[in-house]
This record gives sequence, structure tokens and C-alpha cells, in this order.
Amino acid sequence: MKAVIESLNGLYERDLDKLLTEVKAYKDEANLWKVEGEITNSGGNLALHLCGNLRHFIGAMLGGSGYIRQRDDEFNLKDVKRSELIDLIKTTKKVVSETLSALNEEQLEENYPVNVFGKEMTTIFFINHLYGHLNYHLGQLNYHRRLLDQ
Repeated sequence: MKAVIESLNGLYERDLDKLLTEVKAYKDEANLWKVEGEITNSGGNLALHLCGNLRHFIGAMLGGSGYIRQRDDEFNLKDVKRSELIDLIKTTKKVVSETLSALNEEQLEENYPVNVFGKEMTTIFFINHLYGHLNYHLGQLNYHRRLLDQ
């Protein structure tokens, strides 16, 4: 199971680095917050959401970081400076890596401490779910940048 968590940790690190690359790749910083037509989530809000989600479900719930999530802010805040988003992503990467590295096999096989979807699930199942969630929104952010960063 240690190899599984090391693999997941490597994937989270790789894709949080990709999130960082995507945020930095916007030609115009203002376009991070652009919405148009049916595209209602800006790249900036997707980045805030991913960081809030991981800092809450991994950092606070599994690592005891004390982070208090403000989910509404993840979608309602606008015009956060790119440099602040970059710092937030770097912090999130550190929190996720440290938390995952500290988990043992027993903890991974236990039920996740919060019933998120109306049913119990193991911690390793939910960590895998969160990784899928990261990738889903990372793809949206990439598409947002390519469509609206003109």
C-alpha cells in the first residue's frame, strides 16, 4: 500500500504543478476571471476551488491542518492576483504531499472520517476520487484558458 500512496502523491504533485503552469500560462491576468456564455466558472475560480477542496478534504480532514474551507468564496471571489493564486497552489501542493506521505496502510483502509456522498467509503477510495476531481477541473481550466485568453 505504501507504493500506492507514493504513486498517488507523485500524481498529485505532477498535476498541481500542471495547475500552476496553467495559471501562469494566461497571457492576460484579467482573463483568469473571464466568463462568457455557458462558461460560468473562470479559470481563477477553478484554481481556488481545487485548492480549497484539497486543503479541506486532504489537509484538514486527514492531516489535521486546521484549514477552514470557505467553499462559496471559491466560486464568488474575483480578481485575486495571479501571484496569490500561485502561492495558494504551492501551499496546497505542500499540504497534500505532507499529508499523504504521513498516512499509513491502516489509515488508508479505514473509512474516510466524513460521509461525503451519503455512504461510507475508504480513505484510499476518496483520495482516488479527489484525484479524479482535480483532473476534471484541471481540464476545464486548460480549456478555459485556450478559449477565453485571447
